[in-house]
This record gives sequence, C-alpha cells and structure tokens, in this order.
Amino acid sequence: MTFPPALDPRRWWSDAVSADRLLLAAKTAAAAALAWYLAPLVPFAQSEYSYYAPLGVLVSMYPTVARSASSGVQAVVGLALGIGLGLISLAVVGTGLPRIVAVAIVILFGVLLAGVRALGVGRDWVAVAALFVLLLGGADPDGYSSSYLMTMAFGVLVGVVVNLVIVPPLRVGRADDRLTRLRDALGSTLDRMADALAGHAFDPVAADAATEGLTATLADVREEVDLADESRRYNPRGRRLQAPRDLGRRRLDALTGTADATRELVAALTRLTAGPDADARLPTEARRTLAEAVRAVSRLVTTPPEPEGTAVQLRAADAALSAYTQRLRRLDADDEPLDGWEAAVALRRVIAACGPFSDPDAATGAQ
Repeated sequence: MTFPPALDPRRWWSDAVSADRLLLAAKTAAAAALAWYLAPLVPFAQSEYSYYAPLGVLVSMYPTVARSASSGVQAVVGLALGIGLGLISLAVVGTGLPRIVAVAIVILFGVLLAGVRALGVGRDWVAVAALFVLLLGGADPDGYSSSYLMTMAFGVLVGVVVNLVIVPPLRVGRADDRLTRLRDALGSTLDRMADALAGHAFDPVAADAATEGLTATLADVREEVDLADESRRYNPRGRRLQAPRDLGRRRLDALTGTADATRELVAALTRLTAGPDADARLPTEARRTLAEAVRAVSRLVTTPPEPEGTAVQLRAADAALSAYTQRLRRLDADDEPLDGWEAAVALRRVIAACGPFSDPDAATGAQ
C-alpha cells in the first residue's frame, strides 16, 4: 500500500526516532522532572501549583537554543497578559456580571490579543491563561495568578538552561548533508539530460518530473538551512566550527539559482528537440557540443565549494559553453535557433551561481 509522503508511517517513525529528536525528548523529560522537583522552592508561588513547572519546560523546549529562549519569553509574556485579562474579568464578575458572560468576554479579548504577531508563541497562551484564572482562581485569584506565572516562568528558565548546558543542539552538519545531497541530485539531473540530448532521446516528461522533485527537495533543504543558522545563535558549540557562518546560506543561494536555471534549460530543450525538424534546427555537431556543455556544468555543480576545485571546473564549463555558442554562430542566420541561445543563457546562469565559490576569500571545508 502506498501512502502520501505526509501520511507514510515509515516517515513518521524516522522523524520520531531521529537522533536529534531522541536527544530533545530526553532533555525535555529530564528538565521537566527537575523543574517539578524544584518548583516548591520558587518564591511568590504556592507549592500546590508545582505542576505548572513541567508545562513551562514544554513550552520552552525547541530544537535550537535561540528558539527555546525566544519562545519561552514569548510564552511568559502571553501568560502575563492572559493573567491580567483574567484578573480584570474576575473583578467585573465581582460587580455582579454573570460568569458565563465573563467567560465569553475573556475568550473574545484573548483571541483578539492572539492576533498580535509580536507575541509569537505567546499568542496561544493569552486566552488559555485568562480562562484558567477566571475559572480556577477560586477564592484566592491573586495567589493562583502569581503561582501560575512564577511557576511557569521557572519551568521556562529550567528548560532553556538545560537546552543550553546539555549538548546544545547544532544542526549545521545535517544542513550540510542535505545541501550536498541536493547538489548531487542537481548534477545527476544535468548528467541525464546531457546523455539523453547526445543520444537524441531527450524526454521532456522525465526532465520535468526530475525538476519538480528538485523543487520539493529545495523547500525542505531551505528549512534545514534556516534551522542550522538558528542553531548557531547563542550556542557555545557553534563558536568552535571552522566553516564560515554564512556558508550554508551561500550554498543554498547557489543551488536555488542552479535549480531555477535547470528548469529554464529543460523548457528550452523541450522546445529545441520537439517536432520532426529538430535535427535541422539543432544539427548533430551543435547537439553534441551542447551535451558536452551540460556535462561540464554538471561537474561544476557537483564540485565541493572550495576555490581551487571550483576554479578548475569553472574554466572547463566556460570553455564548453563557449564552444557551443561558437557552434551556434556558424549556423545560417535563418536557421539559428532562438531556443538554442536560451539553453546557453540557462547554462550561463548556472555558471554564475557557482562562480563565487572560486573566490579564495570564500574558502570552506564543506564537502
């Protein structure tokens, strides 16, 4: 039975038991237990509300230290707003307003405040905290409110500290691996296109399918690179990395440009090789030199981003593309295919995207 990717149980399992997720789960469990144990010592909080400390841990535990800290602060701010809203509603109830009306008003204003984007994840806690104070505050709303806020804030603090101290998560290696796999997939796609072109067997449907798959992969890789950049912030492990901080972002930009240009190349080749007069519009020698240019560009794309190797492949790709454009110029003006020049422009865009890695100032150790 075939499942859509989002519903595939094997993908669910691999996501749930990845090394990063297992580490995060273990740290969260340890932090929650520690917060529960220490919660009775929190000042301005009653020990009977210690169960809010593990909840504070949960709202602050994220795959990166930076997100743990920012999300924890946002949650506490959202809680404070919600508690304030709940206390106001209790005061109004004390004047004789029916509690059911107060519940509706609290939810109304809580949902409105949840629209403030600056609150981040704290938006989700405004209405919840207000409702808890209104319904659970009982005879001691001030004591409940202070205990709720202080214990949750303590749990957030424990979560952030544990995430920072115990193997602070660093996703750079995973992002590098995904970038390398995307790079190799792009190179493989270009190689297959070159072979098909040289063998007079270019299949537009197969080429379109390959580039569609690259588009989906590119979105996943972009998310991984964003997470890797975020994981280096406030992370002591990130300071020990030798690779430049923006390397992943520059690689992603280059691969994004390459993927866009590859789609343009597929469109140009589809028009260039369609119809019974394809051989007349693109003679055998021109087709052969175009295939060689595509192969040379493929080798450039799959070269690790270090100056010396990139410079060698850059010169080879330039030479192969120049040989192709010279071959186009030899055709009669009436026979010179516009789509042939569009293919050359697409290849030039790939070369331009990879070019910055030939700069010695862009030296990296990425593979």
